[in-house]
Amino acid sequence: MASEKNSSADIALRYMASFETGDPDAIASNVTEDFINTQTGALGKGCQTRQTYRERLVGFLAGFKDLRYLSVHIIEQDERVAISYRMTAISDGHPIDIPGVMVIAVRDGLVASREDYWDGVTFLEQTGKR
Repeated sequence: MASEKNSSADIALRYMASFETGDPDAIASNVTEDFINTQTGALGKGCQTRQTYRERLVGFLAGFKDLRYLSVHIIEQDERVAISYRMTAISDGHPIDIPGVMVIAVRDGLVASREDYWDGVTFLEQTGKR
């Protein structure tokens, strides 16, 4: 198990905070080379490997100005962390506030996988697309 200073929860929260930089390289630096990104929302698209993830981050970040993940609840068990969150941003000129949960697995101080559960209908309603 990770030390208290670098607990799995600390690593997961550092990863989530990196989205505030808006920098694909800064975000991707938090994940393993064989990273698995699973998106369960109907609007999401998962991917595998750090390189593919980093490439997809460019388009994702372009769609969300002032992106923030605000953690609400954190549950940590060894190398796994579940974090309920609120994702806030501006998308196509619309403020959004989307609830979700990430289940993150940590390995060797980096995020090895992320399963993201979020509500695509709320996103569509908040952006006027539904």
